[in-house]
Amino acid sequence: MTQEFTATVWQEGEWFIAQCREVDVASQGLTEEEALENLTEAIELHFEPPRATILPSIRKIEVELDAA
Repeated sequence: MTQEFTATVWQEGEWFIAQCREVDVASQGLTEEEALENLTEAIELHFEPPRATILPSIRKIEVELDAA
């Protein structure tokens, strides 16, 4: 099955960042094309069923943010 997603691409220094707008997945590459190829692979992996042999633990963490 093929599904279409929207990607936002921008450059930070020498890296191109590609982020999927529909799911919380991003990737990078040295060219825009490489970033999009890597994003495609990352989205495919995102939708693969998990294959964990040990159940993951879910933990809450506290992060102090500077409200300045």
